[in-house]
Amino acid sequence: MSAKFSIGFVARQTGCTVPTIRYYEEVGLLPPMRRTEGGQRYYDDKAIRRLMFIRRCRDFGFSIEQVRELVGLVDQPDRPCVEVRDIAASHLAQVRAKLEELKALEANLDAFVGSCDAACAGGSAVDCTILENLGPPGDQARLLIQGRCCTP
Repeated sequence: MSAKFSIGFVARQTGCTVPTIRYYEEVGLLPPMRRTEGGQRYYDDKAIRRLMFIRRCRDFGFSIEQVRELVGLVDQPDRPCVEVRDIAASHLAQVRAKLEELKALEANLDAFVGSCDAACAGGSAVDCTILENLGPPGDQARLLIQGRCCTP
């Protein structure tokens, strides 16, 4: 007979919160847990290992659907390894795309700060180039100032 652990104990062991554990069960990443006569869930070593696997996947940023696929591969160990690699490769491509977006964001923010340092730092906020750059572009800004944004 395997050990029975409370959800609180499992949460501490896995680094997951209690609501997260319940959510993983609700969305099918964890099979429904057995319950005591009083209705409390109880978990075994297998459930703890599964939760640690899920948590590690989430730490790497895999989506819930990707985790579902990976868990399915764990449950069906005869499936080809290339399926696991394809999931990881797809996620890697998503991470690389996000990095490119973040690099572009960094460049824009760097330009904002540099523009402010060169043109208006020390002046009043109303003249700040950062606020100007964050506002509506060109003609839209003039319409807002004239009060004709949303009126005919």
